[in-house]
Amino acid sequence: MDRRELQDRLCGYHSRFPEEAAYAYRACRLLKESPRCFDRNADGLHVTASTWVLNARRDATLLMLHRKLNQWFQPGGHADSDEDVLQVAFRECSEETGLPVGHIRLLSPMVFDVDIHRIPATRTEPEHEHLDIRFLVEIDESLPLPGNNESHDLRWVALRDVPRYNRGRSLHRLVVKSGAWRRLA
Repeated sequence: MDRRELQDRLCGYHSRFPEEAAYAYRACRLLKESPRCFDRNADGLHVTASTWVLNARRDATLLMLHRKLNQWFQPGGHADSDEDVLQVAFRECSEETGLPVGHIRLLSPMVFDVDIHRIPATRTEPEHEHLDIRFLVEIDESLPLPGNNESHDLRWVALRDVPRYNRGRSLHRLVVKSGAWRRLA
């Protein structure tokens, strides 16, 4: 999915969640106005991509305890100037789970969710925002998850238990959206 296709999808994105609709509108504008929006060193808001990972039964998701932020999130990360966000999402999921890309199955080519969130300042980076483009994927939960050095832990979490790991509105929205996919399992 190249920059133009992503821009078209975001400019036409519809969501029943008002905050997500506002994020998509802001994302559409960013892609039109910022040539460096895929560069993590660009000032302010820049593009990241992630995967919302479900198991085959669609009743659990894979969360990682992020090493820098010490919070539970879905696998994902910076585009690092790669404008193919679907490729970025797969690369980041593979890196963070330790699984080859071939073990990650795309459930829909459509953007599953759009989020904008603030990242606090660290010793090496100022406070900034991520425009996270999210895709829905499946991984076999029986596979061992070697992980990598970006997380303290990787864990399959029942969808109903996600709020015990992360109470953020963003993950709540992902869980709600997973409901439709669970009925298709």
